[in-house]
Amino acid sequence: MDEPVKPQVIRRVGALLRAIAAAPTAGASTSDVARAAGLARPTAHRLLSSLAEEGLVDRDQKSGLWSLGPELYLLGSQAAGRYDITDLARDILRDLARETGESAFLSARRGDETVCVASEEGSFPLRSHVLHIGIRLPLGVASAGLVILSHLPDREIDEYLGRHELTAAWGSEHSTDGIRERIDATRLTGYCVNPGLLVEGSWGMGAAVFDAADQPAWALSLTGVESRFPETRRHELGELLLRQAHRLTQRLRRGR
Repeated sequence: MDEPVKPQVIRRVGALLRAIAAAPTAGASTSDVARAAGLARPTAHRLLSSLAEEGLVDRDQKSGLWSLGPELYLLGSQAAGRYDITDLARDILRDLARETGESAFLSARRGDETVCVASEEGSFPLRSHVLHIGIRLPLGVASAGLVILSHLPDREIDEYLGRHELTAAWGSEHSTDGIRERIDATRLTGYCVNPGLLVEGSWGMGAAVFDAADQPAWALSLTGVESRFPETRRHELGELLLRQAHRLTQRLRRGR
């Protein structure tokens, strides 16, 4: 008789894989992965060892650091045809970066988080380094997560905010009231503004990209230093983001 799989184990495995994915290129130690996943070190080590046997993670024999394994690459390549839109978005990111001088990003919604999946550096010499490919942030945090959350139905927003208390990790500006105020502002314009709430002086703006079911599944965003986002320019940048987000949405619906 097959042994039943406990949902808790699946959640722990997912947390471990995400923790390794967010680590530097060289990999992460067992202690660091356990801490990021919220697990005891012996539990993390036991699960990681089992994942290594399946090729889902790999461990450097010299450094002892964990990295994602070759089997995940093979599985990911199979899923890419359905979920990876970076090829369709590449020229749009280049256009955004060229027209604005700011760094442009594409983020995808993954449950209650966004993950940055592609980027294009702008020409302006001073840059914000808050975002990078692979970084995961909760919905409502940073411009991509805020604009996606803002376009969800009210019921889903209420449920999300009921599940998560963000101030401990992200500061008092990410209280429920603060997030709701920014959602209201985003719904008025269609685009969102993050006025340096993650790192002082580092601003961002975002616009949602919708899937075939008209759900906000991705976001385009621009980031840069505060001096590049005066009030007189924010409307211009917001309108540009909305146009390019609509362009990508239409391209996705055509399938090319």
